[in-house]
Amino acid sequence: MSNITRWEPFRDLVSVRKDMDRLFDEFFATPANIRTGWAMPMVDMYQTEDEIVVKATLPGLEPEDLDIQITGDLLTLRGETKQETEENGAKYHLREHRYQSFSRSLTLPAAVKSDKANAEMKNGILTLTLPKAEEAKPKVISVKAK
Repeated sequence: MSNITRWEPFRDLVSVRKDMDRLFDEFFATPANIRTGWAMPMVDMYQTEDEIVVKATLPGLEPEDLDIQITGDLLTLRGETKQETEENGAKYHLREHRYQSFSRSLTLPAAVKSDKANAEMKNGILTLTLPKAEEAKPKVISVKAK
């Protein structure tokens, strides 16, 4: 015995709408570096009581190709990957390396002492340690009983 299904003309339209929404969500949720190659550094930022630490993934970048600036509460990372010289007489069959510049600005969660900042680069990972300014550090207030 077969089941009888009531025909609902808008059910197919809703299904198409859901499929289109999923398509757009997947496209725009995919990071640009996956679609078009490395474009922006991926960044982790966290803070402790005394400092803010920023870790950025910068593959292929040398420390001298990087510019770090702090203006107020804005941290700006700029860099450029430079094109290697072409081999004389070589015929490239495939060339996928991208040579481009980037600039990424992040708002810092607290005031920092920019003159005491420390930046280290190891295996393509930049670790930037920013000591917090005294006014940004948490203060402990003790309560006295009367």
